[in-house]
Amino acid sequence: MSIAAAGADELVVEFAGEDFRVVPGDVFRVGREGDLIIDDNLFLHRHFLTIENVEGLWLLSNVGSRLRATVTDSASRVQAWLAPGARLPLVFASTSVIFSAGATTYELTIHIAEPTFRETQQFDDDDGQSTIGEVPLTPSQRVMILALAEPLLRRDGTGMSELPTSAQAAKRIGWTLTRFNRKLDTVCDKLDRIGVPGMRGGARSYATNRRARLVEHAIAARLVTREDLPLLDRELESQPPVDDEAD
Repeated sequence: MSIAAAGADELVVEFAGEDFRVVPGDVFRVGREGDLIIDDNLFLHRHFLTIENVEGLWLLSNVGSRLRATVTDSASRVQAWLAPGARLPLVFASTSVIFSAGATTYELTIHIAEPTFRETQQFDDDDGQSTIGEVPLTPSQRVMILALAEPLLRRDGTGMSELPTSAQAAKRIGWTLTRFNRKLDTVCDKLDRIGVPGMRGGARSYATNRRARLVEHAIAARLVTREDLPLLDRELESQPPVDDEAD
């Protein structure tokens, strides 16, 4: 079904090249089972997300018990972390939902024909520096994030991608694992200081979780985009790297 053909009171979920129409009165379920069967990934809940219309307002709910999702509007002006048990109103014409289960990251897009929020003029920074909030990133830190996010950026449209390990990402750009992990620690510390959740390790936090959360945030915040991918080959060609490069 064409997204443009959706009725005024309908919602369309786009995933991996397929469109799913949702009408008021339906409860649309996303997970290993449901209306949108994402994957047979055992790290993914049987029922993870639901979408329903309540008194004229579309709501996205996390009905899982462990996984979280990053939710952002198409222009990346608003970003939320949807925890288990939480629900969020869908007010934008286009909303991206990104989440990870194990080493796989997924993205789906939700389209509303008549959104509550209307777009206004958008302004872009012209200083050429990538920022998240007030935190600047160096070129090497940006390349590090890009190496982790490459599989998600290369696939066409929404869908799923396998998250590389730190060793695989480091090899992709010709870095040592020590250098890569140092950059990763620095970026995660910066993001943690401005309140981005999931950047801190701990007794119950795994390395995969931190990398997945970083990729989710980077994609949602447009910290790296598909147009940045040539930077990876440029970095690889610039070898040998200087291991003690300052952040």
